[in-house]
Amino acid sequence: MREVEFWFEFGSTYSYPAAMRVEACAAERGVTVLWRAFLLGPIFQKQGWDDSPFNLYAAKGRYMWRDLERVCAAQGIGLRRPSVFPRNGLLAARVASRFAAEDWLPDFVRSIYRANFSEDLDISSSEIVGSCLAKIGQDAGAVLSEAASPNSKDLLRAQTARAVDAGIFGAPSLLVGAELFWGNDRLDDALAWAARSP
Repeated sequence: MREVEFWFEFGSTYSYPAAMRVEACAAERGVTVLWRAFLLGPIFQKQGWDDSPFNLYAAKGRYMWRDLERVCAAQGIGLRRPSVFPRNGLLAARVASRFAAEDWLPDFVRSIYRANFSEDLDISSSEIVGSCLAKIGQDAGAVLSEAASPNSKDLLRAQTARAVDAGIFGAPSLLVGAELFWGNDRLDDALAWAARSP
């Protein structure tokens, strides 16, 4: 089966436009998307960073925000620079990793990204995550309770470790087998590679 693993972090700026289009773009090519939430914090710490590189390097940050404005405008999606960056997406990531196989997961992911990057809402809050779940018709209480379980916490830790083992160093990243593609601007290349796969 033609598949691409879409590795995303809810605090990641470029993961936002990628998450909003990956499913539709993959469907056009007959490629299945496997959604893989993970955390960049532990990966950045191993590189000696205690913050986003877009905060650590001012010129890079200025460029990124202007570039993201262009990308989102071209894609027709809203952008409101978050008043806190990066936001803690731990709870949402636990939901996304625990319920990755559910049909509603892509809608949840997109809802969280809109909340963070279009509505400037605090996605670290269980109320906001719960609201995003309710909007897509899910029982927020039950889902959040399961996401807080030890098994769900272990699952996200293991998934982040798997990202490290796969050589992932940023988000969004896409894996086609062992082939790694990094960045929103490599999404189409990754899907084309997946479409060529036997």
